[in-house]
Amino acid sequence: MKKLGLIGAGNMAGALIKGLLSAKLYRSQDLLVSDAVPTQLRKIQRAYKVAGIKENRALVREAQTVVLAVKPQIIDQVLAEIRPEVTTDKLFISIAAGVPLWRLENGLGDNARVVRVMPNTPALLGKGIAAIVRGKNAKPKDEKLTLSLFRGVGEALAIKDEKLMDPVTGLSGSGPAYVYLFAEALIAGGVQQGLDSNVATRLTLQTLEGAVAMLKETGKSPKELRDMVTSPGGTTLAGLSRLEAGSFSTTVIAAISAATQRSQELGRGE
Repeated sequence: MKKLGLIGAGNMAGALIKGLLSAKLYRSQDLLVSDAVPTQLRKIQRAYKVAGIKENRALVREAQTVVLAVKPQIIDQVLAEIRPEVTTDKLFISIAAGVPLWRLENGLGDNARVVRVMPNTPALLGKGIAAIVRGKNAKPKDEKLTLSLFRGVGEALAIKDEKLMDPVTGLSGSGPAYVYLFAEALIAGGVQQGLDSNVATRLTLQTLEGAVAMLKETGKSPKELRDMVTSPGGTTLAGLSRLEAGSFSTTVIAAISAATQRSQELGRGE
């Protein structure tokens, strides 16, 4: 089996390794990992019994597919380091937020086969969603392989226009944090009205889980489901009216816009 290497041993790399092993797409002996922080590298090695490699260049020499799982702030440094090992028979998959294909291809060399991916953190539980776009030298088989890798940790879809990767980042990449903030507010609201913290937390989590299940399984739109529980003069209408008085929908849309803009800035190296 061809080897897959991951440069960077953070949470997303760990989630991907776990998913690949669980889906039996790779064996632990076919996975290689490098990281600048020795303790993080040892943690991944112990957890998944994968090979740890100290030098990024050595990892690229051994692997046929390389996942670039490093922060966007250091991606250019990593690309310059591994460029001498780049060949046309290797595939490079980047999950560095906001970093565009042209920067990846310039850093690795014009002939490099590159696929850019925007995953999100629920991949840690196998419930992520990733969007991918392939570079000018990447082949359809590279897209297919990348989709299969990220379907090991949730869902994955391909897009054709790279410009859409910034709003993907603003929506699904950053989106879990918006949900967590909403959950915090629901819990705090319940506690303020006299509920025990544990009770408020249980009610919040199951409510969120149930609402998502309704969205997925009924085939109804969010508006249709909202209308189903909103009676004239009822409690739900009172709550929704207060949310909209605080520009809830407008604020959420603005948050996605702000995160999209920041993704664009990161792509420019700002």
